[in-house]
Amino acid sequence: MRHVAIEALLPGSDPLTVFERLKDFERYPAHTDAVREVTVRTEPDGTLLSEWSVNFRNGELRWSERDTVDTENLALRFEQVDGDFERFDGAWTVLGTGDDTTVRFAADFDLGMPSLERIIDPIAERTLRENISAILVGLLGDTLVFVTAMDADDLQTTGG
Repeated sequence: MRHVAIEALLPGSDPLTVFERLKDFERYPAHTDAVREVTVRTEPDGTLLSEWSVNFRNGELRWSERDTVDTENLALRFEQVDGDFERFDGAWTVLGTGDDTTVRFAADFDLGMPSLERIIDPIAERTLRENISAILVGLLGDTLVFVTAMDADDLQTTGG
């Protein structure tokens, strides 16, 4: 099982505005070539079901997830219900800090390939970090400051 966490600060921003941008999953492909397509439908209880297609190495990963929008706490929780991962779940959280906004992404994943996990999982983790970083820069702009440690290669490939 792998864990990925990214935290970024957006100076002079409104947390609710940032949250509204984050929850618009269908716009993600416009902000990074890594995300091919996202379709979202709303269930009668308000839960969102989203279907994702993303580039991974020379192929594609596909999954569907149940997304819970908690506007009161500015949190988006997701849990894979079907797809290429054995497990993929986590959350986006948005916090107001004075005049700034902090965005956190945290997820746990398992590709379910025990014999290849030492090779594939680190690549998947790096790709996920790069993709999330690119989405954040695309959605929120280049004034975004990454708080979590990222190496120069990560920032270079995400445009940050």
